[in-house]
Amino acid sequence: MPVALLILIFLTDGASPKKACSYQDVLDYLNLTTDNGVYKLTRPVLDHTHLTVVELDIILYAILAVIEKTQTFIPFVWATMMWNNERISWDPSQFCGIKQVSVPRDMLWQPDLFVYEMIEKDDSPQNPYIFISYNGMVTSEEDVKVVSTCKMDVHKFPFDTQKCNISIGSAIHSVDEIHLLPFSNSSRATQFSREVMKTQGDWEFLQLSVNSNNFTHENKQWDQLIYTFTMKRRPLLHVINFLLPILFFLTLDVASFFISDHRGEKLGFKVTVLLAISVLLLILNDILPSMSNKTPLIATYCIVIFALMLLSLLETIFVTYLMEVDSASQEKLKLEDDREDEQEKGKINNSNTEKKRQTRCSCICKVSDGEKQHEVLPLSEEVNKSIQSQETHVLLLILEELKELQRTLNLHLSSNEEGVKYIHWAKRVNRGFLIFYITSVILFLSLIFNEWNS
Repeated sequence: MPVALLILIFLTDGASPKKACSYQDVLDYLNLTTDNGVYKLTRPVLDHTHLTVVELDIILYAILAVIEKTQTFIPFVWATMMWNNERISWDPSQFCGIKQVSVPRDMLWQPDLFVYEMIEKDDSPQNPYIFISYNGMVTSEEDVKVVSTCKMDVHKFPFDTQKCNISIGSAIHSVDEIHLLPFSNSSRATQFSREVMKTQGDWEFLQLSVNSNNFTHENKQWDQLIYTFTMKRRPLLHVINFLLPILFFLTLDVASFFISDHRGEKLGFKVTVLLAISVLLLILNDILPSMSNKTPLIATYCIVIFALMLLSLLETIFVTYLMEVDSASQEKLKLEDDREDEQEKGKINNSNTEKKRQTRCSCICKVSDGEKQHEVLPLSEEVNKSIQSQETHVLLLILEELKELQRTLNLHLSSNEEGVKYIHWAKRVNRGFLIFYITSVILFLSLIFNEWNS
């Protein structure tokens, strides 16, 4: 074998020292230090006419809160930004295949993006590093707790669906300098969000849509990305704690029609149920926002039921009044009957006394006739005439008593008919209002639940 070939094999197969590379070698090559203002003071372009394209991606982690009273939407999102830095590039083959390096955030320029709807500063921990690639692509990833304002429509509360926006744009750079593009489309963002979703609370996440928008301000155009979060409320808690109790109270109010009107507890029962509805209305006032374009259906639901129960209470008061009038007429009739009984007893006693006196006189007359029959024949004739006149007087008294009894009977019948008239009207009012009440309740509940489901 030739010597030259042996030397070539030795040089090829011999153990040669492997080159050691580090991330610092890349930074030294780029001259990337914390004191170098070239990388962090200005937009990273070699020519100011070049456009910086920023790709943005937002994935929903959790729905922390949706506050209707203050119309606040608080999601927890994962945000990714990517842009090109024209001053950064290296050949991975010269640095042992290193294609990506992580550096502190304050070493590089970052896009001045902000959320238009944000009302509080983000207090979540920030990722201290960003990644730079060999081709100049810079990637920033961080978790953000967004406290934003959201215009909510609570017309169908608690069966409502809300859409809240997070609009992202640059503070000082127009479209001539920064162009915003979504990294993921709506379907992909929705799918990723459902896969990484941690918690949804009282809400069910439906969709995350992404739209680009341009607007003009001070003769300049600005790019804007709008992320729309669509979510549906889980109504079970509100149905159990609010809607069903009101429905139960309404059922109790309907059942109270079967309580006897002669008892006083019917009126007290209806007042108690009405006060219970008032307490639930105070709870509703703490849930719903103070301002709304449309009257919430749940407010209509409570107000109409409250009005129906109030009308039922007024009807009970009216029927109770009719019953009281009937009772007063019955008591008056009883007093008159007692007074007439006392008068009749007095007349009977007087007649008995008169009869006893007449009997005594007749006995005295008979004794006198036996003793002096031969002397007083003319006197006996006078006594007989007197007895006949007294019997005629007694008959006249009996006739007057019969006439007085007839007048009393007529008065009693007229008073009784008046009382029956009041009772009849009370029963008719009660029966008619019950039919109206049940019909109104069924019709209203059908309409309100149909509106909720539409």
